[in-house]
Amino acid sequence: MPTVANGIDDLRKLAGADLGAGDWHEVTQKQIDTFADATGDHQWIHVDVERAKTGPFGTTIAHGYLTLALVIPLWTELLRIEGIGMAVNYGLNRVRFPAPVPSGSEVRLHARVAAVEDVADGVQLAVDLTVELRGAAKPAAVAQVVYRYHA
Repeated sequence: MPTVANGIDDLRKLAGADLGAGDWHEVTQKQIDTFADATGDHQWIHVDVERAKTGPFGTTIAHGYLTLALVIPLWTELLRIEGIGMAVNYGLNRVRFPAPVPSGSEVRLHARVAAVEDVADGVQLAVDLTVELRGAAKPAAVAQVVYRYHA
């Protein structure tokens, strides 16, 4: 169940809040192939299933940027925002990909609101994200993202 924030004042109250983790989602080869087509990154470790069996990961793996892109739908499981005019992905302060995401594996998002700052006509949230990889010792991604929400 996502946290619900209604308007800018509710978003201000989220500073330091742990939003928890969402549901597990499978990363399919079809998603990987579609991402490869969209970005032009057809490196064999992502799209050549047969060759990847003999590669360093034993299977194809998701692109790091696909793992990062999955944050978009996974984020909506953690925070639902109502009563605002516009949301903007303002950028990233840092991002790392400690573990590969094998095709067919499952990921979920865990988030904590690190900081909330006032900006013109709204607020800016810095959010610490971890893309967890089921059964893995290391996460698939760790990042601090910056979102802006305007009235």
